[in-house]
Amino acid sequence: MRIAQIAPLHEAVPPKLYGGTERVVSYLTEELVAQGHEVTLFASGDSVTAAQLKPVWPQALRLSAALSDTNAPHMLLIETARREAGNFDVMHFHVDYWPFSLFGRQRTPFVTTLHGRLDIPELQPIFDAFPHAPVVSISDAQRRPLPQAHFVGTVYHGLPETLLTPQPRQQEYLAFLGRIAPEKGPDKAIRIARHCGIPLKIAAKVDRVDQAYFEGVIRPMLAGGGVEMVGEINDRQKPEFLSGAIGLLMPIDWPEPFGLVMIEAMACGTP
Repeated sequence: MRIAQIAPLHEAVPPKLYGGTERVVSYLTEELVAQGHEVTLFASGDSVTAAQLKPVWPQALRLSAALSDTNAPHMLLIETARREAGNFDVMHFHVDYWPFSLFGRQRTPFVTTLHGRLDIPELQPIFDAFPHAPVVSISDAQRRPLPQAHFVGTVYHGLPETLLTPQPRQQEYLAFLGRIAPEKGPDKAIRIARHCGIPLKIAAKVDRVDQAYFEGVIRPMLAGGGVEMVGEINDRQKPEFLSGAIGLLMPIDWPEPFGLVMIEAMACGTP
């Protein structure tokens, strides 16, 4: 089949460090190529893939410090995909509701995998307006806020079989992996670790939108000792980091759509 994969532009595919959606898009794209499909990946220009890369923006938006409008590159992404729609048997979008209006008027079949939270009030009128737009959930629980959406299936996230494996390490600390944000609960993770008397290592990024939370809440908590900020880590570093942990702390305070970090930890034998 001739398949188009349309990825968000916030991170490269795969991400250089942190990134959930773009990482999943990469796994899927590479496996489709391995199965013999003709795949085109619409993504940032610093992406790396065995598919044909259609670079829509020079680099991942998170690396563009001077960028003030992330909607503009994504509008360009959608228009670029529209102009080439006739070249594909199916188009798979990973950019939320962006394709609903335009691609609902195209002949080429399309589907959108929803990677984010769906309990946002503003989404209700969008899915009311596009009741026939085919969408895929990443967990059944993710669907609950939008019963009116046209869900055609649930596809749980997966990892390449040998990507993350248990490493021979002494388990000496608790781990927090992912993103420093209020909904992820890093402040709770720090309190839990200190209550248990176990060191905590935090391997996470801080987005610009969460910088004030980090500076106002998390940084002062680091002064109490027993917490190490490791920073962002890549897939090559995750097996050692997770294998050395007694357990992964994930005290989330939001309706997590899936939680990729949970299966990453379990792949390393870390509860």
